[in-house]
Amino acid sequence: MANLTGKVALVTGASKGIGAGIAKELAARGAAVAVNYSGSKAGAEKVVAEIKAAGGKAIAVQASVADPDAVGALVKTVVKELGPIDILVNNAGIYEVGPLEQITPEHYRRIFDVNVLGLLLTTKEAVAHFNPNGGSIVNISSVVVDGVPGLTVYSATKGAVDTITTSLAKELGPKKIRVNSLNPGMIETEGAHAAGFIGSDFQKAAEARTPLGRIGQPQDVATAAAFLASDDSGWVNGQAIFASGGFTL
Repeated sequence: MANLTGKVALVTGASKGIGAGIAKELAARGAAVAVNYSGSKAGAEKVVAEIKAAGGKAIAVQASVADPDAVGALVKTVVKELGPIDILVNNAGIYEVGPLEQITPEHYRRIFDVNVLGLLLTTKEAVAHFNPNGGSIVNISSVVVDGVPGLTVYSATKGAVDTITTSLAKELGPKKIRVNSLNPGMIETEGAHAAGFIGSDFQKAAEARTPLGRIGQPQDVATAAAFLASDDSGWVNGQAIFASGGFTL
């Protein structure tokens, strides 16, 4: 299981949910992990404490990935504290549910700035400080790339993530940096609870469309992310891997 020993990983938006699960899984496999957070310092510190209690190495670093200056400082801190980056997991993301008539320029910019611009800014800075031997970038996308009513802008951002993944896989391949997307289905997270999805008709509909008959847990995504981060997936590049239990819209 410890196939990431000696690696340095940066996981954005890792104070809770899928990001926290990925950070803990990478650490359990031997990586030193930078747990990035935007607003939840307590959540990030809890993840770090859990990693350390299990014998791993981690630090918490605050930064909004949509802020160019903050992203530069984030990456520099990671490199200073842990060393050159081997693994980047672009997990930070936000979503807002609403019909077409509620879409505004502010709504659009808010979601695209974090989900797309933030991913690009973080990748740009991280690649400049990657291990010369290469590494792996995992972009957290979603099954909603096929389009979901009420999540039009969010779905568009995840479609962009998959396209960016394909482009960067080709561009960064010569640097021995692999780039893949990981597309979860519905996952039980703090955010899903706060949005009222858990226990709702929305959850029941998702389960009905999932051949495995349940929604996912953060660990379901974390193990897939660890595979893409490791040398075990050394010949996997430019792919969108669906971690969704076979969910179809």
